[in-house]
Amino acid sequence: MKQESVVIIGAGLGGLFTGAILAKEGYSVTLLEQNATIGGGLQTFERFGEVFDTGMHVIGGMRQGGNIRKICNYLGILDKVKLMDVDATCTDRLYFAEDQTFYTISQGREGFVDSLAQQFPEEKTNLERYVDAVFSLTEQIDLFNLRPSEDYLNLFAHSEAFLTSADDFIAQFVDSPKLRSVLAYMNPLYGGKAHQTPAYIHAIISTLYITGASRFIDGSSHFADLLANVITSHGGAIYPGDGVKWIEVNSERKIEYVRTIKGKQYKADYYISDIHPCTLLRLMDAKAFPKSYRERLDSIPNTFSAFSLYIKLKEDSFPYLNYSEYYMTRYDDIWNFDNTDKPWPLGFLFMTPPVSPQGAYSRKALVTAPMPFDIVRRFDVDGTRKRGEGYSQWKQEMADRLLALIEEIHPGFQQCIEAVNTASPLTIRDYFGAKEGTICGFSKDCRNMTLSQVPVVTKIKNLLLTGQNNNLHGFCGVPLTAINTSEVLLGKNYVINRINACNEHSSSIS
Repeated sequence: MKQESVVIIGAGLGGLFTGAILAKEGYSVTLLEQNATIGGGLQTFERFGEVFDTGMHVIGGMRQGGNIRKICNYLGILDKVKLMDVDATCTDRLYFAEDQTFYTISQGREGFVDSLAQQFPEEKTNLERYVDAVFSLTEQIDLFNLRPSEDYLNLFAHSEAFLTSADDFIAQFVDSPKLRSVLAYMNPLYGGKAHQTPAYIHAIISTLYITGASRFIDGSSHFADLLANVITSHGGAIYPGDGVKWIEVNSERKIEYVRTIKGKQYKADYYISDIHPCTLLRLMDAKAFPKSYRERLDSIPNTFSAFSLYIKLKEDSFPYLNYSEYYMTRYDDIWNFDNTDKPWPLGFLFMTPPVSPQGAYSRKALVTAPMPFDIVRRFDVDGTRKRGEGYSQWKQEMADRLLALIEEIHPGFQQCIEAVNTASPLTIRDYFGAKEGTICGFSKDCRNMTLSQVPVVTKIKNLLLTGQNNNLHGFCGVPLTAINTSEVLLGKNYVINRINACNEHSSSIS
């Protein structure tokens, strides 16, 4: 039998997971990546003698019974993933500057309810109903639960609450306006917007974190390397530093070949894109896709971008925190991170990444603050990597603003800093090829889900899509989308059944 071949454009999390699945199932896989290192948001970089993650990776789905844990077991990499579980009694700590109040979130359904009921005792029953409803929504999603299904993506075949806006969903159960904002604290992880973000998106992220989250030890790039090893061990090839520059599409709407930056041509039976769909369109003739399709993709709003600090700490100066911290300015602004009319920042995430061995003190800290791309548009010179006048000074001003706010929750923090590196939405746009530097891909809108959904199958016969702009985003959503993409080639429910059979076998042995 002829071994069918696949060229994957982009070696981010989606490309690597899709490539690993297809390589394991017998396809000849080639990945082409424009950056010198693979991994997309899993990439790391070195500054000041420390290795920093490009993103803030607190991941769900890797605890016992978790969906991503099961996928990793199927791929044969589970025992090699280096993780540290966050504290059970404090998975997240929230701070609202408006009334200088801290909230501590505990793990598990009971822990989550009890921790918040300490400050909202009159809402305990409502909190229990809310948590039950959140888990009920995720239970409806076959793909999330790795259940065989005839149609993973039929979002209209669920309960009425499924496509309610997340803020309205929360309000159905909780009376206190403050508690409603507290329950929406993870908005920065999925680009949440009032009256737009569907409840199921909120439910997926909340379920993962309530169940239990973990962190990568010594950076996230080792996970990208594990996926890459699956591909290469099954005969695949990965070429970093040689991204696709042109895609040749014939009159029958089939890709003939792709040409890379270094001038090499690659041919395959199938092609899969792991880059932003709008970036993909610029790599081929405008006639390759119908005008209506191109206009539709261009019209889908993107989630906001971010401004980040990568901080090296002085030795033994700041404690290691085995939880994430969320700083919020005002309760009413929890849904307004894409707003350019209010002073920036409206909030940020703060974490100290674990190293091996992890002692009592942190060696580094990461700060990520949601930022609309419009704030940096004045520094964008003709869409190139050149920066307008004053960009460096502006970055320093933004860094100073964030550091001043960190002092509110950690007095004396600036005395612990040895060095700081910054990244803006322009950095994210240029480094990852993400339109407008989006950190969560296309924005989902419950008022127009038809626009929000981008199928993995395209009008080009041998081109598929994968990654965070299809279906679900994030460390959990992207691998699930990779299953969806892979099953277009392997057959409906083929991968799901293989994953479940593998994990049932592992359970029987243990």
